Amino acid sequence: MAQKFGGKYSPEGESTPGAKLPDTGSFRDARRTRAGGRINLLFLAPLPLIFSAFGNGPTALALNLSALALMLLAAWLTREGLIAQEAYEARKVARRPAFPRKITGSILTGLGLGLAGYAATGGLLAPVIYLVIGTTLHQLAFGPDPLTNKGMDGIDSFQTDRVARAVTEAEKHLTAMTEAMKRAGDRQMAVRLEKFQTTARTLFRTVEEDPRDLTAARKYMSVYLMGARDATIKFADIYGRSRDAQARADYAALLDDLEQNFAARTQKLLLDDRSDLTIEIDVLRDRLKREGIRTE
Repeated sequence: MAQKFGGKYSPEGESTPGAKLPDTGSFRDARRTRAGGRINLLFLAPLPLIFSAFGNGPTALALNLSALALMLLAAWLTREGLIAQEAYEARKVARRPAFPRKITGSILTGLGLGLAGYAATGGLLAPVIYLVIGTTLHQLAFGPDPLTNKGMDGIDSFQTDRVARAVTEAEKHLTAMTEAMKRAGDRQMAVRLEKFQTTARTLFRTVEEDPRDLTAARKYMSVYLMGARDATIKFADIYGRSRDAQARADYAALLDDLEQNFAARTQKLLLDDRSDLTIEIDVLRDRLKREGIRTE
């Protein structure tokens, strides 16, 4: 069976080449982001308009620079729209993006091409053709934004809003931890932190699926994560300066404790949800029995 290579200089720090490394789980359910590749080309494609803008009079200057600005704005909106869509698809319960970034990006791309076509030809037919084709191709390439809420039938919108705010704040703590860990310059601890963050996000997804769990999980998503963030910042500052082995060992032990507690809380929430389902089933069966209906 294939094994990861783990040597003296590998990120995980295994001392024996060819030794099988433990499964960190930090990349479980990870997907390659779509906010790269083609999006970068969208930023590069309109740059030749700079050369067309100068030397052809003030009208051509204004039209070409306006087209350039529209197309760069469209590229930025498209990238943000793809990031928002990936966040939407990663959750089982999610609201649609408040602003249709990709659709707006398609329209702005078409307008930018239309302005550039008008600057080049001076007529109306060519710009209209460019506008329609540009808008259509952009939509075909990147698709529309999510236009409906997902998994929210029968769920109290007030509760989901509370959960969304709590998850947003918790994600800020995780982001701060990642940024602080970069200062430590320790790849192995960065991977270890990613593993804990995966466990924490599993708790987030559990709460999102049943907003009633927020009360039981709020302490973990606020107080504990805030403490973990502060500890990570202090560890990064100390370890980045002194490479203190004891500080590293203490921080690793803290991550172990946090991961175990977050995983245990997630499991407890899942068991409680299963108990609620069992109660609902038993109640329904009792009602059917009173009505003289057999449930076998």
